[in-house]
Amino acid sequence: MLITYGDQFRAPGEPPLRTLRGFLDTRLEGCVSGVHILPCFPYTSDDGFSVVDYRRVDPELGDWDDIAALGERYRLMLDFVANHISRRSDWFASFLRGEAPYTDYFITPPEDADLSRVVRPRTLPLLTKVETTRGERSVWTTFSADQIDLNYAAPRVLLEMTGILLHYAFRGAEIIRLDAIAYLWKTPGTSCIHLPKTHAVVRFWRAVLDDVAPHVLLITETNVPHAENVSYFGEARENGRGTDEAQMVYNFSLAPLTLHALLTGDATVLSTWASELSPPARGATFFNFIASHDGIGVTPARGILSDEQVRTLAERALAHGGHVSYKTNADGSLSPYELNITLYDFLNDPAKPEPGTDAARFIASQAILLSLAGVPGIYVHSLFGSRNCHECFAETGRARSLNRKKFDRSALEEAIADPAGRPGRIFNELRRLLRVRREEPAFHPEGEQKVLDIGEGLFALLRTPPEEGRPVLCLQNVTVSPMHVTIGAGHL
Repeated sequence: MLITYGDQFRAPGEPPLRTLRGFLDTRLEGCVSGVHILPCFPYTSDDGFSVVDYRRVDPELGDWDDIAALGERYRLMLDFVANHISRRSDWFASFLRGEAPYTDYFITPPEDADLSRVVRPRTLPLLTKVETTRGERSVWTTFSADQIDLNYAAPRVLLEMTGILLHYAFRGAEIIRLDAIAYLWKTPGTSCIHLPKTHAVVRFWRAVLDDVAPHVLLITETNVPHAENVSYFGEARENGRGTDEAQMVYNFSLAPLTLHALLTGDATVLSTWASELSPPARGATFFNFIASHDGIGVTPARGILSDEQVRTLAERALAHGGHVSYKTNADGSLSPYELNITLYDFLNDPAKPEPGTDAARFIASQAILLSLAGVPGIYVHSLFGSRNCHECFAETGRARSLNRKKFDRSALEEAIADPAGRPGRIFNELRRLLRVRREEPAFHPEGEQKVLDIGEGLFALLRTPPEEGRPVLCLQNVTVSPMHVTIGAGHL
């Protein structure tokens, strides 16, 4: 699954979604079977995650016909930004004017509400004051003042958003990503994260889709510690096939643990964690990824890595030209939440390039990702080993922009045409690995996975097909030195 913005590739006189389709068809044929188009709707901030109109495609990208054209050849994942909507949406404008039913669509807690335990991934104020025809109100804004949280305690909101979910299925989405789902339900006096009613809403949406569009899968995006993350699979069904919440869950812990292994040259923690990794039932699986549009989350490593090890990751990001974003804890303290840096620049010091090892180290990170059981997600910038875009950060002032550069297609084509250059070398090697993964039955998402203990400097897996086919041995050297490996039959 390729993770990309709708306007990631640009060409003169062509809608970006059409340019994306052209790049996929000509450059990634036989490499990817699906594409996750990050929010492609009209928006006002956060690169798409402050949606103005859930049912329209941003005309700057193209239209629903362009989305349908992509869906003809690739499995489509679309974002359902269900927690919040843009401050400039019609819904919120109607709320400000006091028009029913929109007066109930947003959360305005009383002044004496106990919000001291609220957990959220931002340090901005939780409440935002707005002027309405009824006077000043404070509305709940988990992520920013431009992203107004929806009130799922109002039945009309749940019904309206369920209709939008079904609209995406009607428009060809086969996988629907529930963005920031952990924060959906709010109850003052609680942490307002992972509440039972949030899980109930996910179960409801799963039941609706199972009834009217059973081919459509749900995937939850919850950047939280591993045990909390996997709770969004829900409970295993009595028939042993699948679970009652999401069919896929983002495997957030993989990124920081992989970076820790490559930073220290020791895969012990990664191997131990991977050996205990298993979905709760057949029909449920992990969405594995190491890089994304959001940078590298470190919260999911808590309880696996020590606080000192997490700080070391943050220090590496800063030393290599990146930034660190923080979150507010329930006690009011701050913790590193996300490393804002491209994966290539985290792994390799921009000030001290080592041509002999830099690209190889980066490819090793992708090979670890591709070898694991589950569905792999490749962020578009990983295809080319992109460097930090300091110009993008200077333009927006947002740390995440370091990792969100857009490409002029002709300039990119010229760069990847050079097999000796960084983009071309990485692109060609990743295409080779992607094709191998697609051709080998052992890499089926439900294929058996056995982690082998053959030394701390190696991450080793034996993958076996769920039905017939040959097993595949996957070895990744996480050190900077070559290794000669002898594997006895007892390890297999």
